[in-house]
Parts: sequence; structure tokens; C-alpha cells
Amino acid sequence: MSESWYYVLKGQRQGPVDASAIASLVSSQQLRPDDYIWKKGFDNWRKLKDVEELQSQSSAPSMPSIPQPPVKQAATHSNKLRMGSLDPEEKSVYVRIGVDRGGSPAEYGPYTPLLVKKLYEENRVNGRTQFFVREKMQEWMFLADLADFEEVFHDMPPVIQETERRRWIRKPLLARLFVQNHKKVFEGICRDISVGGMQVLTDTFPGKAGDKISINVHPDNTEYHFTAAGTVVRLLEGNQGFSFRFDPLQNDAQRAIEKYIKDVDATL
Repeated sequence: MSESWYYVLKGQRQGPVDASAIASLVSSQQLRPDDYIWKKGFDNWRKLKDVEELQSQSSAPSMPSIPQPPVKQAATHSNKLRMGSLDPEEKSVYVRIGVDRGGSPAEYGPYTPLLVKKLYEENRVNGRTQFFVREKMQEWMFLADLADFEEVFHDMPPVIQETERRRWIRKPLLARLFVQNHKKVFEGICRDISVGGMQVLTDTFPGKAGDKISINVHPDNTEYHFTAAGTVVRLLEGNQGFSFRFDPLQNDAQRAIEKYIKDVDATL
């Protein structure tokens, strides 16, 4: 039985069709080497020129030449994170919605991989939703970029344009938390940050409203690094973190926060 192929033409997903139909579309120049195609087993949409098994058809006189895929790009696919490699019941996945809906980004979590799968089934997240796994990733990525997207969600990943990646893929603001009377250090994701305070998403936070804590925000980009002390205002629903009000900030901390807010606003 012929394999089923899907392709993107004028921004619309088309298919399924067989390989001969793809060849016909290439021959008529309706599909170009940089257009996206997909079939079951692919980890994501690929450009036509990067699919080796279709290139044998390019030897026909009517077919345009399709260049060989660059070696570096092929290696990138094999190094993608697999959701199936994570503990299915460990709260390790943060999600960032808004980008997938044309709105302002908002972070949530941490969630278990099982819950992320359920959220997908309920259409509360989708392939354009971004995610981050602490200690395994360095920046937000799209769920569509998971190496096992099809296996986990039983769906085709959407096409993510390079312009979307350049605009939205950023390093999260990570924070180390030092809670009074506790020697253990906790780490979380910062959200809703302002010069007055912020929320921190983390699991198993041992504190309560009214606790005094110190915090060290340490993104890889040192322009945004700052330390601060303050008070826990309230715990977030499901004990997924807390709201934190800063004590009066040092000048360098306030400058770092103001710069971060300005730079983030510029991308919206």
C-alpha cells in the first residue's frame, strides 16, 4: 500500500496523496524545494529538498533538481527531545501559551507529561504551544519540535515558520529560591514580572503566604540577572508556585528587570 503524504501549498495543508502525486506537483512546479511535506514517521514537517527518498524522482527530465540536505540539519532532528524519555508522572514540563493563539505569552506548570498529553486531547494546548523542561532544555521550544510528537499526540505536527521561531524562541527566566529556615534550594520559572514583584512557577514549594525569601534570577543572558528579597504574597492554585512581592530593589536589579520588560514588549 502506498504511503500517504501531506504537503503545504499556499499556506494550506493538503493531502493525503501518494508519492507519485508529490512528483507530479514538483514536475508542474506547484511544489518547490523549500515547500513543506510530511508523512507518518517524520518527527516534523520537512522541506521537500531535505527528503532523500523523493530525490530519486528528480532524475526525470521534467523534475527540477532537488539539492542534498545539509549534514548539520539532519543531525538536528536526531538530537530533539523525546517526551517519551521523561518520567510520565514527574512534574517537569512547563508550557507557554498565547503564542499559539496570537496573544501575549503566559507560562503555566510544571505539569507531568501525562497531563500535557491530556491537555492536548482537550485542545487546551496544541503543536504551536511552547514547552520547557528544566535541566533538559535551554530555551522554550514548540511542542511540534518533539522528536516523538506523532507518537505522543497521535497527530501531525503543524508547520512552524522560521519567522515564528526567530520571534518567539527565547530563554526562560530561571530563578533559584532560598526560603527562610530551609537549607534546600528550589528552582522555578519566572512569569508576570514587574519592578514590584512576580510569580514563580515551581513544584513542591514548602513555603506559605507571609514567608520571607530571597531569590536569584539567573538567565543565561546576564543582562537580566538580578537578586532580590521579598515576601510570598499567595500560593498559586495546585501549589504550582507563588506570587512574590519584592522588597525595595537595588538599582542594578531594577535596571535588569526594566530592561527585560522592555525587550519582551518589543517582541509582542
